[in-house]
Amino acid sequence: MRPYQTNGVPVTQPFLPPLEEFVVYLQKIWDNKQLTNNGPFHQQLEEALASYLGVKHVALFSNGTLALITALQALGISGEAVTTPYSFVATSHALRWNGIKPVFADIDRKTLALDPARIEAAITEHTTAIVPVHCYGYPCDVEAIQKIADKHKLKVIYDAAHAFGVQYKSSSILNHGDLSVLSFHATKVFNTFEGGAIICHDAAMKLHIDELKNFGIINEVSVTEAGINGKMSEINAAMGLLQLQHMDTVLSQRQAIDAQYRALLSTVEHIECLQPPEHTDRWNYSYFPILVRPGYPISRDALYQKMRDNNIFPRRYFYPLISEFPMYKDMASAAPGNLPVATEITQQILCLPIYPSLNIDHLKQVVDIIKSQ
Repeated sequence: MRPYQTNGVPVTQPFLPPLEEFVVYLQKIWDNKQLTNNGPFHQQLEEALASYLGVKHVALFSNGTLALITALQALGISGEAVTTPYSFVATSHALRWNGIKPVFADIDRKTLALDPARIEAAITEHTTAIVPVHCYGYPCDVEAIQKIADKHKLKVIYDAAHAFGVQYKSSSILNHGDLSVLSFHATKVFNTFEGGAIICHDAAMKLHIDELKNFGIINEVSVTEAGINGKMSEINAAMGLLQLQHMDTVLSQRQAIDAQYRALLSTVEHIECLQPPEHTDRWNYSYFPILVRPGYPISRDALYQKMRDNNIFPRRYFYPLISEFPMYKDMASAAPGNLPVATEITQQILCLPIYPSLNIDHLKQVVDIIKSQ
């Protein structure tokens, strides 16, 4: 997913703090000459994020995909994992990288996350984990998923790439499951250019993860596991520290844009604006997905093309389903008949432009195209 288009109205644009603020951090990096390997900014960002997000431990990574790959390794996941077809391909690719077979289950119509009612039917004797996604930042049914995991003695790793700052029932959504994985890619609400993190609940797991992301190195003479190079650099960490200082303003601006869309689209028949689930105390407005329902004058794809023809660049996010890609489509769980809700939603979804600098004229231009059909 490209962060933004060079011309026209993109689906998203990265928030960038003032350049002069970033230069101050760069000068400090140049002065102390530590560019990576758990430098001072890296340590500061882990502590700052743990405090901001309301979690116990944050392990930073160079990107979210490596974080997800490492989370699966840290928990010793093998065999099969039940997961969603309605996500970015990194979710299933991370399983494949670990030699784990993804088994797809259908999604819930309201949250677009894994449907707990369909998870249990996908569990076999080879299943060791459930890998749900907090899609668009909407919380999964975490209680139901944990109940299934406990019953079958499974681990739960949440792909929380979209869920930065989301709170559910007065607590961070990241506190659920055995581990949660964040992405700090340039398209995300909070970005470090490229980056990611694993959220964990105890110091021993944090230490294990930190060793795995540094090749499995314990000390100068000891390497105990086949880890990977997933370390975040000091420049990325500096970007994160600056971003964090502006997050309340960024989220407030995104909330205002979200409210404008909802008000202007409220009278458009057969266009459905998705709502965060009940008990979502804080949401991050990371995307603005609509569903182009049957009865709307033109198809989702025709509306998508109409916008592109007018220099607006929405995304059919997620289309196609992961289960439709060549490396997955021949699996039994990937059959469209096994995934009726996901198959329906992927044909109707359209994510409209939303980012702090989106101006009202561009927003109205997007809405006018939807209303004029």
